[in-house]
Amino acid sequence: MSAALSADVRPARKPREGAFDGVIILVVVLALWQGVHLYAGESAIASPLATLTFLAEFLRTPVFWGHFGATMAAFGYAVAISSVLGVVLGLVLGVRRFAGDVAEPILAGLYSIPKVTLYPMILLIFGLGMSAKVAFGVIHGVVPIVLFTMNAVKNVSPVLLRTARAMRLSQPETIRTVLAPAVLPEMITGLRVGFSLTLLGVLIGEMFASQRGLGFLIVNGINLHNVRMTTGMIVAVIAFALIANGLLLSLDRRFGRTPGGGSRAA
Repeated sequence: MSAALSADVRPARKPREGAFDGVIILVVVLALWQGVHLYAGESAIASPLATLTFLAEFLRTPVFWGHFGATMAAFGYAVAISSVLGVVLGLVLGVRRFAGDVAEPILAGLYSIPKVTLYPMILLIFGLGMSAKVAFGVIHGVVPIVLFTMNAVKNVSPVLLRTARAMRLSQPETIRTVLAPAVLPEMITGLRVGFSLTLLGVLIGEMFASQRGLGFLIVNGINLHNVRMTTGMIVAVIAFALIANGLLLSLDRRFGRTPGGGSRAA
């Protein structure tokens, strides 16, 4: 009975413990930030108080929301293209084992290339503006989604595939009704990784190939030596990435793997 009581008590304490841990982490980050500010000086990085004060004022202006909207538009297109293309290619290459074995080292090699080196080619092909930002986001995010999905398909139990063949399902039907549900946990993890890298790619594209967006504001702040602008935009990007990744992580935990390491679908 005592074990049952303790089992009932522990889950109730988890949210409180998580909130406490979050507060501790936030305090540590702010302390480190303030320490770096004191060490490097106002000319290198703004203090937490100055940055948050600047952000509170800047968020009330239409200028910020115009640039934020430009980033979100490019990011939305890039995420949609990366997700659809990555999942489809991953499923196809996972089903076609020989093609997947050939493609995997090629994709891994492409993934290891610093994407900034592709900037001149992307600029020549797509020019300045939205298309270049989207392209930069896609080349960052699509490869990990393909690799996660492809490896998940390769690890699917052969019994499921034999059952699909016994039921004489076509390859599209096998992918839709058997493989896609089976690889959902790993697929969501791949989408979460691809989400972060796509955001990174879009921001880099805005730094090099755009005059709109949060990435442009960061570079513009550097060029104008506006330290509060630069620090504030970096904090805004980090805050958005943390919130979005937190939502995706909760989705991953809900539909992905259980704490015991297995799949919920299992």
